[in-house]
Amino acid sequence: MAPIRNMKFLSALLLGGSEIIAAQITNSNATANGTYHVYSSNSVPRVTTNSTENEANYTAPYFPLLGFEEYAQNPILAPNPANNWESAYLYNPSAIVIDDKVWLLYRAQNSSKTSTIGLAWSTDGYNFTRYNKPVVTPTESYEIPGGCEDPRVIRVNGTFYMTYTAYDGKTARLCMATSANLMDWTKHGPILPNTTDVVWNWQDPLNSWVPRQGWSKSGAILNERQPDGTYHMHFGDSFLYFANSTDLIHWNVTYNQPVWAPKLNVWEQGLMESAAPPVKTRDGKWLKIYNGVATGQGGYKATQYSTGEMLIDPVNSPFGPPLARLETPLLQPTNVREINGQVDNVVFSEGLVQFRGKWFLYFGEGDAFLGVATTPLQP
Repeated sequence: MAPIRNMKFLSALLLGGSEIIAAQITNSNATANGTYHVYSSNSVPRVTTNSTENEANYTAPYFPLLGFEEYAQNPILAPNPANNWESAYLYNPSAIVIDDKVWLLYRAQNSSKTSTIGLAWSTDGYNFTRYNKPVVTPTESYEIPGGCEDPRVIRVNGTFYMTYTAYDGKTARLCMATSANLMDWTKHGPILPNTTDVVWNWQDPLNSWVPRQGWSKSGAILNERQPDGTYHMHFGDSFLYFANSTDLIHWNVTYNQPVWAPKLNVWEQGLMESAAPPVKTRDGKWLKIYNGVATGQGGYKATQYSTGEMLIDPVNSPFGPPLARLETPLLQPTNVREINGQVDNVVFSEGLVQFRGKWFLYFGEGDAFLGVATTPLQP
């Protein structure tokens, strides 16, 4: 769905931290699915290693975290025909709260469907200004021609660690990049180069289990070092697997363990992928949001992507399985953008933050737009 160029630019001044930022406001960004405002800037509010994370009155959740309702004015971000790199599709955002702003790192595509990663920020969680340039672009052979996809970001000791998927058109490789300011990123290459994934091709029963050598993606990291001295990560998109690291750059996979999370619910039998990085609960466990694909059973449409939730215990059960999971999804495709998109019947969540007394869950709509759902804090 190619956007139609029909724009009028105004100049505005936005206050970002201690800086005054010259921004462009795009009114009437018309697409096949409606008209959306685009607020963009040639500079970014300053973030440093001393910047604060989360709200001052942050309150950890309990499991389950329920009651998410989609924002009535979704999508909150749409393709921007003024910038070629994000002119066709925009989706799958990671989120983090820094200096009392919600920051999104999102996947964007041009008409050739090459993916790059963009940056946007908001003071209310709904209305975002985006940086006019991508912050991560395909530069390595294993990133071309597919690009850099699906970021997930955490912050440890003042450094941002972002996993993303590099795609060369044949193999997906989970990669790591680091930054001190969310804008300038250093790439550290594929972090699981020797992993072999096994995918269940449920649509072809004669060739149902297919190994994919070197295939890895969708890495979600717990942002605290665990009692065993390592950081934990869940990755994969056929099952959820486990990896650990002492430095967040070099990762190890133990192959003599069962898969970290097997497929249980009927709506997740096709594929399973991590959503946002897990969040520590009020009672010391961790809440993990994830995405699943249905196979057409149980009333869920074949290939439908939905978002679920599980409770995990990295201290006592680091290799899994999860302690509990919801039987039904938190989010399912409901509106026209989610049902009819670049890929049909998709909500794909990657960002979960607490902000302004609510939980904000950010997700892609039909692999074409970016939406949010919210729920109040638990008492």
